[in-house]
Amino acid sequence: MSQRVRTRPEGSARALSEAYDTALLDLDGVVYAGGSAIAHAVESLATARDGGMHLAYVTNNALRTPDAVAAHLTELGIPAAADDVITSAQAVARLISEQVPQGARVLVVGGEGLRVALRERGLEPVESADDDPAAVVQGFGGPDLPWGRFAEASYAVARGVPWFASNTDLTIPSGRGIAPGNGAAVEVVRIATGAEPQVAGKPLPPMHRETILRTGAERPLVVGDRLDTDIEGAFNGEVDSLLVLTGVTDGAQLLAAPPRHRPTFVDRDLRGLLTGQPDVEEADGGFRCGGWTASADGERLRLEGDGDGPDGLRALCAAAWTSAGDGSCTLDAEKALARLGM
Repeated sequence: MSQRVRTRPEGSARALSEAYDTALLDLDGVVYAGGSAIAHAVESLATARDGGMHLAYVTNNALRTPDAVAAHLTELGIPAAADDVITSAQAVARLISEQVPQGARVLVVGGEGLRVALRERGLEPVESADDDPAAVVQGFGGPDLPWGRFAEASYAVARGVPWFASNTDLTIPSGRGIAPGNGAAVEVVRIATGAEPQVAGKPLPPMHRETILRTGAERPLVVGDRLDTDIEGAFNGEVDSLLVLTGVTDGAQLLAAPPRHRPTFVDRDLRGLLTGQPDVEEADGGFRCGGWTASADGERLRLEGDGDGPDGLRALCAAAWTSAGDGSCTLDAEKALARLGM
């Protein structure tokens, strides 16, 4: 079994905000959903910041500029500057700039965040395949992105113009539920052309590189709600991670996570930054955390005891991940999660 196969969430005697110098925070589903702050986010981040932790906001959403994101955070009661925000638009703009001449034209399918990031790299955003672009880039453009933009991208990509995507998240959390993300839009061009884009955003290395370059973090902690972007990105960057259960990932998905999707720590929300993390210990043929004991009996996961819900989930993670080894746990966890209200 690989040494990087995590079989249980880790414990921490120190508050995470003290054990790590920088929190690399995802935004959608972690700090806010739609236009509103997620419960406990504002006060938790203020306490972490006041204690000396550097807060950086790392998002795969390429729609808005860092200035706009920082202004939104500040309006929510989370003071932030543009330099505190790192977007997949910045990561993909750097990636493109390394492959095309200075001043090259880039056909943009997306929002203002992409255009600003391209100009920052000395590239010229254009709107049409007839503008002789040296590259095509797609980023989340919001619900009002005209359908014709996909056609322009397809015309250029079909001619062999290099194609880039800020990210390929299929979904994005909103204040009304889960909406289609940039990955769904990328599929439109892929279907039309049969081509494959170069992708910059989480969980891929260009985004991690951009984040470290801009923050200078030495002991970073990735904080996210998605296993396939935030947590896998931390795995690929070989840094620790905290999964919060305020976005798209639910208990069943966490228990079934393969090694690259298993977070270092698990907590209910951003209050988890301010506390230590309990140890998960082997006990009675299973795993104990707090007042809960979890075990695998060959067909299902069992949970006994009582106490704080996240403790029960941590114990279940240990039972599920140990049982799965290098793979994904397929044991029935419905009844066990129901005891936790998950």
